Amino acid sequence: MKIEGQAAIVTGGASGLGGATVDLLAKAGAKVTIFDLNAELGEAKAKEIGGKFIKVNVTDESEVEAAIAEAEGLHGKARILVNCAGIGPPKKVIDREGNAIPLGDFTSIVNVNLFGTFNVLSKFAAALHTADLVGEERGVVINTASVAAFDGQIGQAAYAASKGGIVGMTLPVAREFARYGIRVMTIAPGLFLTPLMATLPQEAQDSLGRQVPFPPRLGDPSEFAHMVGSIVENTMLNGETIRLDGAIRMAPK
Repeated sequence: MKIEGQAAIVTGGASGLGGATVDLLAKAGAKVTIFDLNAELGEAKAKEIGGKFIKVNVTDESEVEAAIAEAEGLHGKARILVNCAGIGPPKKVIDREGNAIPLGDFTSIVNVNLFGTFNVLSKFAAALHTADLVGEERGVVINTASVAAFDGQIGQAAYAASKGGIVGMTLPVAREFARYGIRVMTIAPGLFLTPLMATLPQEAQDSLGRQVPFPPRLGDPSEFAHMVGSIVENTMLNGETIRLDGAIRMAPK
């Protein structure tokens, strides 16, 4: 599918990997709507790229349905969905005093990362599945997992579980959506220079970058966005998770 002229939705599109994706899609001629909770950053990014911003909690069914309908009213039927919204504060299963993690700490991460991703993709597909075809297809969903889905570190039990769930549902959802001509792909990024990573001292950033076999540095969000663009434009990419990680395999901690 050609990006130019298509309507696109990017969750978590105010900054980081989502922000870079918004930049690439807009530059390629897409009409982009940003879904995010950060209104200040979201409005600024939308103004920067000539798109639209809607404040959305991806875990709220009614909010997501309303936002997709609003985005359609602004830009027409969205054909591209990129799910980048996510959280991931680390926490061990058992703390230093031997106490188990509160269940809410685990479920909050799974709720945003996994349930939120499913919530948006399901509502997106429901709105799209009867639309006219564009060439061979109706649209494409691109989800964001992480190498933690495969190489989860100590303290990442909830995060790894949430991202592993995204990887696990990629193929069955792609198989289900095949009848509608909607592709489903997932990208599993490694160590990228996101806003959270940028808060670390430069020495720490450099140390993390050196853990990557090649290139020995942190990934740039624009490289994630480039992968998104490649997936959108290559119709044979479907039902797969692509590691974008410079061949890193994460150590236990």
